[in-house]
Amino acid sequence: MQQEKITGAQAVISALLCESVQTVFGYPGGAIMPIYDALYDKMDELNHILVRHEQGAIHAAQGFARVSGEVGVVFATSGPGATNLITGLADAYIDSTPVVCIIGQVTSKLLGTDAFQETDVIGISMPITKWNYQVTKASEIAPTIAKAFYLAKSGRPGPVVIDITKDAQFDQTVFDYKSCLKVRSYTPIPEPDLAVFIQAADLINTAKKPYLLIGQGIVLAKAEDELKQFIEKTGVPTASTLLGLGALPGNHANFCGMLGMHGDYAANVKTNECDVLIAIGMRFDDRVTGDVSRYAKQAKVIHIDIDAAELNKIVQADVAIHSDAKYALQTLMGLVEQKQHTQWLEEFREAKHYEQNKLEQNKQLHDSSKIMMEDALKVLTELTGGEVVVVSDVGQHQMITARNYQYNQKKTNITSGGLGTMGFALPAAIGAKLGSPDQTVVAIAGDAGFQMNIQELGTIMQSDIGVKMIILNNSFLGMVRQWQQLFFEKRYSFTEMTNPNFVGIAESYTIPGKKISAQTELREAIVELLAAPGAYLLEIIVEKEENVYPMIPTGASVSEVLLN
Repeated sequence: MQQEKITGAQAVISALLCESVQTVFGYPGGAIMPIYDALYDKMDELNHILVRHEQGAIHAAQGFARVSGEVGVVFATSGPGATNLITGLADAYIDSTPVVCIIGQVTSKLLGTDAFQETDVIGISMPITKWNYQVTKASEIAPTIAKAFYLAKSGRPGPVVIDITKDAQFDQTVFDYKSCLKVRSYTPIPEPDLAVFIQAADLINTAKKPYLLIGQGIVLAKAEDELKQFIEKTGVPTASTLLGLGALPGNHANFCGMLGMHGDYAANVKTNECDVLIAIGMRFDDRVTGDVSRYAKQAKVIHIDIDAAELNKIVQADVAIHSDAKYALQTLMGLVEQKQHTQWLEEFREAKHYEQNKLEQNKQLHDSSKIMMEDALKVLTELTGGEVVVVSDVGQHQMITARNYQYNQKKTNITSGGLGTMGFALPAAIGAKLGSPDQTVVAIAGDAGFQMNIQELGTIMQSDIGVKMIILNNSFLGMVRQWQQLFFEKRYSFTEMTNPNFVGIAESYTIPGKKISAQTELREAIVELLAAPGAYLLEIIVEKEENVYPMIPTGASVSEVLLN
């Protein structure tokens, strides 16, 4: 009996349903119109969120993926639709976020002719995708989508682009979907030798001052429980990268704070005092290491990462283990000894106390009637118990959020790490809310970053998405201004912002809001924000020239921490 044929466009929708996709973020256009026409018949099975800009679509897909643990899916058209995805693709690539972007393309006969809205998205996206492929035949659609999902979510996750010509969308094919289970020459799950784990365990067991650094690899491997068990058995002090925050509850006794340029004093300086440094699921980013030539030279280094390319790339490891974080922790658990490093942990607490005293002295210089950014985050932590999803943008507020909001639940910390994309928070919060509808999602942005994708308020309005938004408004490009103050003799070159009426704009999108500027208004305003039944925008006027401390200047050692 002859099998029934369907169009390539219908095959796209059917393949997504076979992958259990329920939500797609996108924006229609000429080259992807056949796929949107096929979607029309499946709107009861596949929820499409119409964004206002393709960059909003991919950031929303990132937020969805980071919270849900599933693959985020994006539709976009050719030419400008495709190129508008590039920033998000780069962001997803460096932050290891699984996203599949399905892009319409001009017909096969027009490829290479500079046709209307033709762009070589394969060539453009190649350096910033885990895999990309151009489909020119309807028969290729199902196996290509199956491979895309497998590659996006396996091993070290990442974004994938599928570029489908318009004729391939119109052409007919027999639909036979088979999930992809392997790809030649691709080994997503490493099989490390037990000997390297024994070697690592020996170093941990004999260490007097062991120190554990965790990254997003813990979250991606779903290894939070194993991490907690490992820490509580070994007694090792633990610090986190920006994207690793939340992998270990912020209120855990062994948690010593955030690493990096604006990380905690103790977390940074103790790197150069430990005797064994254990790094799991982190890549020794330059913001973490500072001057590599002066980084942890006294320590034996154990580095565990699922991506072999990260091992010995920045910091030479004494024991390099190519492994999934979950498997590595499970294996080490049977090899490490029960320990307590009470005195070593006390040194971290003393350093933390020293930092708090210094920062409190800084705060005394500010007008106590005015709101500082850290005040808002501390109140938010107090009112939520550190259990809501916080999606932060990029800038001073991002670092202040990371330092002052206490992430006590896993997968509640969503931000742009490696690329540092301003404009990330608002659309990513939309995706996060759709990825976990029962959780409260709070987007935190500066006045500058919020305006970069402010149009996505329209998406919130049309799709009735209950995102809470806090704008910390200092009328500056705050982080750039801070650097201009410290390193460019206060020459504030084009960093001061004249801002619109944010609450008025939100209200024009039928989103209620409030603006406050006094310390006495803060707590009640955040209570109102959290209690709102749907979307809500809170604009907080904060200290105009507040700086983020601690700070490690570019090129300095992690021991050279500025506290004022």
